Amino acid sequence: MTDRPPDTARPEAEEASGDYGPFAYLNAPNAPLYRRVMRALMGEKERFTVHVRPGQVFAAVASDGGEPVDEGVLADALDRLAQPGWGNLLAFPDSSRVTALEDFYRRRMLYQMSRQGEAAERALAQYDAALGSRGALQSVALEDIVVLLTRLRDTAAASAQGEPVDAALVHQTLRSLRERFAELAENAVAFMGSMQRTIDLHDADVQAFLAYKEQLIDYLERFIHDLLTRGAAIADLLRAIPDDGVRLLVHAAAQREAIDAAPGDADAAVDTATQVWLRQWSGLTDWFVSTPARESEAKLLRARARAAIPALLAVVRALHEKTGGRTDRTQDFLTLARWFAALPTDGDRHRLWRSAFGLSPVRHLSVTTATEDAWAAADLATTTPWAEAPPLQISPQLRRSGSYERRGKAVRVADRTEAKALLADRARREAEQTAAARRRILTDGPRPLSAFGELDPEAFALFLGLLGDALTALGPEGTTAQVQTSDGELLVTLSRILDAGTAVIATPDGELSGPDHLVDIASTVDPIAVPRPGPESGPRPEQPVDVFA
Repeated sequence: MTDRPPDTARPEAEEASGDYGPFAYLNAPNAPLYRRVMRALMGEKERFTVHVRPGQVFAAVASDGGEPVDEGVLADALDRLAQPGWGNLLAFPDSSRVTALEDFYRRRMLYQMSRQGEAAERALAQYDAALGSRGALQSVALEDIVVLLTRLRDTAAASAQGEPVDAALVHQTLRSLRERFAELAENAVAFMGSMQRTIDLHDADVQAFLAYKEQLIDYLERFIHDLLTRGAAIADLLRAIPDDGVRLLVHAAAQREAIDAAPGDADAAVDTATQVWLRQWSGLTDWFVSTPARESEAKLLRARARAAIPALLAVVRALHEKTGGRTDRTQDFLTLARWFAALPTDGDRHRLWRSAFGLSPVRHLSVTTATEDAWAAADLATTTPWAEAPPLQISPQLRRSGSYERRGKAVRVADRTEAKALLADRARREAEQTAAARRRILTDGPRPLSAFGELDPEAFALFLGLLGDALTALGPEGTTAQVQTSDGELLVTLSRILDAGTAVIATPDGELSGPDHLVDIASTVDPIAVPRPGPESGPRPEQPVDVFA
């Protein structure tokens, strides 16, 4: 099939197309085929092939991954692209491979891309690249801009001290700075646009998004960090170059660009180039330096990138909810209701009801012993259908009134008086032992640790806990510390003794030795209670024992 219009309509089409005939094939019915042919010819052009035969085009089209194309259809497409109305190709007779008379009379052509066709194809390639590019956040470009601005700052500072300016170096540095900044800005705009489409799920592969969401978030966080640090460095460098230095650098670059201008146009070329460079420098400054009236573009970009992270996380949550479904059974019941409404007869609805709800255990019914015996006697396999299994026998009384307690003699209440008395006696003995241990460690004033002598296990355990709390409060630099037990009944005061010896406290389980300290353990609830002295002091009158719960 060809797209050759009638001869009567061709002049009007060519006149309407004007100078844009090479783009006319985009609106033809076979536009995808023409596009593939032009890409193949463009590939040969990039390999510096002067003339291309139809066989080469056919091989390139067959290997581009598209649908197979017949050689005759491809030949018609080449002829149509070479027509004057479109003018994408130039056609020349091919006689270099003629070896027989039949081949000489057969139509054989060589094709070459015309100047207009090449320009149109490059424009279309640029268009596809601009739309298909997702952009990038170029942290390396930020580093390059820092290096280039540092070089320009040093050049401006050296010129202010009277040193000559290397115009070639300044011009090359400014051109490199312009190119890197243009790449940074264009890629950032493209990336944020594709990011917004991803967030809106308009242009996102859901599976790929879920697989690479962590890498995407890390990518954003790394760029935000680089833009924060290097953006501040770029702003400082821009402020460090004064206006006179900027004009000096720009004028040097403009003069070098105007060297090849035609005679008489040099001054105008210098002025034009100077204005262009000043506008570009102003744009670079506005991109990185904020003013009270407006925020810099770098700061706005950083804010958008930072806001994209929670937006991406929200998309992840939405996708998980969409793929995992809700946790309630609302959708299940709605689907079941639609099934019920679609069934034609009541019998089908009953079967659907039994299938949907009959497989679950009846939790509000009790199974009798007779039913369990019947199930055991039947010895049904797990694969037995419910329709073939014996029915569940339900009592009519159970249907009318629901479950009820079996009537009979009430269970006698157990007498727990003896157990309670045993527990009370045990609690009393434990309280007496604790109170006695507390009274045995009371000091009735400051007393060295070496004077405690021997302590029984209960008193030693209590004393060791109090001593540990006091030593912790004293610390390595303190001289006196005071602590109180959690119930507030004992107050412990511990003081350090200069040049003290070693104190030894004996217990049935062993001995505790350490630096001697003065310790005062007093009762806050029984002020008249005094401890039992050590063995060397002799017995003292027995004091009343208080029981602490």
